[in-house]
Amino acid sequence: MDEAIRCAVAEPALLGESPLWHPVEQRLWYCDIAGRELRAFDPATGRLERHAFETEIGCCAPAAGGGFALALRSGFWFFDPASGERRLVAAAGYDTAHERYNDGKCDAAGRFWCGTLREPRTPQAALYCLEHGRVTRRAGGITVSNGLGWSPDARTMYWADTTAHTLYALDFDLASGAIARRRDFARFPARVEGEPLERYGGRPDGAAVDAQGNVWLAMYEGARVLQLAPDGTLRREVRLPVRCPTMPCFGGADLRTLYITTVRQNRPPEELAREPWAGGVLALRVDVPGLPVNFARLD
Repeated sequence: MDEAIRCAVAEPALLGESPLWHPVEQRLWYCDIAGRELRAFDPATGRLERHAFETEIGCCAPAAGGGFALALRSGFWFFDPASGERRLVAAAGYDTAHERYNDGKCDAAGRFWCGTLREPRTPQAALYCLEHGRVTRRAGGITVSNGLGWSPDARTMYWADTTAHTLYALDFDLASGAIARRRDFARFPARVEGEPLERYGGRPDGAAVDAQGNVWLAMYEGARVLQLAPDGTLRREVRLPVRCPTMPCFGGADLRTLYITTVRQNRPPEELAREPWAGGVLALRVDVPGLPVNFARLD
């Protein structure tokens, strides 16, 4: 374990996900998908703010003009934490009884990209894009969508299928939002039946990209976060004191604090007894700053 790692938010989430640093508020926002909450943490005061919803929140993004864009099971919503306003922007483009939104982010043009997962797990999940109030299905054939991110020049998009143990790279055109030429960026060994978790490296979950184009990838059940170079080679492995990290993001005024959300839901009692920080948000300082969060355009 990296000795510099600390627990930034001790209040556990069931399924912490989608962390982002709000540059105006200087606060960390993230979702508890299973707990159906949107949370905000202020490092300056230690205050944790919580907003409850009726369905799972897969991910969130700050909205241009204020408030947030949320990807709930039922569709994309606008939410204003100050007033409590909640407004449906676009209904989900799938059967909500068997699918929900999961990992998502905005590109630099304000499009909100969000992938889904199937219940039960089958390779029928997809990647959707919200643009000008309309949702379009942009790619499919995966089981659990994760790992969204863009290179600093916005010419490469990253997208993972957690179940397939693969992080993909795609050509990306910022002007049109077109994606093409999906290929393997990094592929990881699947867990062999009976293999102890201590020997398993995990599977790719959420990701974040730094200013040099390195991809930081949470390895679910692998108790680690990886820093991958722009060519996909391993630059750094950060060992964690929890088995299940879900997603990193860069925060702090200089964007050099790496925040990492984690999970408690459905983990064995003996594992949780060893991991008091499970479900919390971890943090460590890094040398290279991250890219600032992109804002969603909901008009």
